[in-house]
Amino acid sequence: MYTLLADKTRGLEEQALDFTQQLIRTPSPSLAEHEVARLVQQRMESLGYEKVFVDDFGNVIGVLTGREGQPTVLLCSHMDTADNQPDAWDESPYSGEVRDGILYGLGASDCKAGLAAQIYAGAVLRRAMLPLRGNVVVAATVSEERGGSPGLRYLMQQTLPSMDLRPDFAILSEPTGLSVYYGHDGSAVFEVLIEGSDQFQVGDATTAVFETFRNHYRAAASPGELEFQTLKAPRFQQDSGTAFGMINVSRRLPDTETVQGAIEQLKQEARAAAASVARVAVNVKLRKEERQLYTKRTTILEQRVEPWSLDPYHPLIARARHALGAAGCEVSCGKFQLPRLGMGTAGGVLVSEFNVPAIAFGPGAEATCHVPNESVPVDLVSQAIYGTAAIAHSLVGVPVCGWTLDEI
Repeated sequence: MYTLLADKTRGLEEQALDFTQQLIRTPSPSLAEHEVARLVQQRMESLGYEKVFVDDFGNVIGVLTGREGQPTVLLCSHMDTADNQPDAWDESPYSGEVRDGILYGLGASDCKAGLAAQIYAGAVLRRAMLPLRGNVVVAATVSEERGGSPGLRYLMQQTLPSMDLRPDFAILSEPTGLSVYYGHDGSAVFEVLIEGSDQFQVGDATTAVFETFRNHYRAAASPGELEFQTLKAPRFQQDSGTAFGMINVSRRLPDTETVQGAIEQLKQEARAAAASVARVAVNVKLRKEERQLYTKRTTILEQRVEPWSLDPYHPLIARARHALGAAGCEVSCGKFQLPRLGMGTAGGVLVSEFNVPAIAFGPGAEATCHVPNESVPVDLVSQAIYGTAAIAHSLVGVPVCGWTLDEI
């Protein structure tokens, strides 16, 4: 079986690389993924996915239907890319050039190479004609880089239920260097609001709170050091005789901490600092923002990245390890480090909100994400196609050990 998967992967390597380059050369910032969505839809159709469509939020979904209709594995990638600074790049962020076996461009690592790998993993399964007991759903989602995972949430709440599909497992194509990752810390943006009738007291209290936060939690000082907190300078306004001071605080959330717990801690810290200089009211809430997606649908989201952590001995991880090992791939496991706040994946949404066990397996690397000259080794893209196909088949395929192609 694995020889068959490997042969089909080799037959699609050149085509998959060309498609990855097309994705990179097509800008897709959050909320403007329409051109990449069109490419993804066209490629899924040309590769023979049985059902391909775009939902109201702009997610692109391709389905391979199994004999029994269950279980279902979701292969999930996002189409949008992080903000970039073109002047910091050695060449255009959209070059998609390959040099010395390395593919360069915005989104190469996070996660257009992973997106291409998942799409082609489905194509490998289809061309290998290996029988599927359950379904393979490949989803390219919108607006992941800005947090909140609105595309994935809509996919899980509306799109897949409308098709009578519910994922039993999920594989994200986020950058893991072909390791199996099973969790990361979260983060959230909080608004600290200081309110009072005297603008001078409010100003003094707001400054005291800001300095307390800054002194207690210094910024990361060296590359690779994990950020715990970032602050924005205080803002002030008056309304109907009431003065307000506002501070935006981004905080890391370990998988043992809840958003509500972080809010209570911030309240205690802020109230103690404010009380030392003035009599004011202090409140803390999670920041929200409205987004208009490229389909013109709007949604309001809390600015948070959900923490998650799957048990290292979870059956999904065990199955993935066994499948990769049987396929002759190197096997290692770990967690995302997420050195900068705001980075994250949709894993926490899947695991915590929808109770879907999730792992990540992709060709990119964390070290090359959200930085100039983002890149991914070309050979890892091909290995990601093969490995993803092997894991997916182990989850929803019919065991075919010892069978020949003529017997399938």
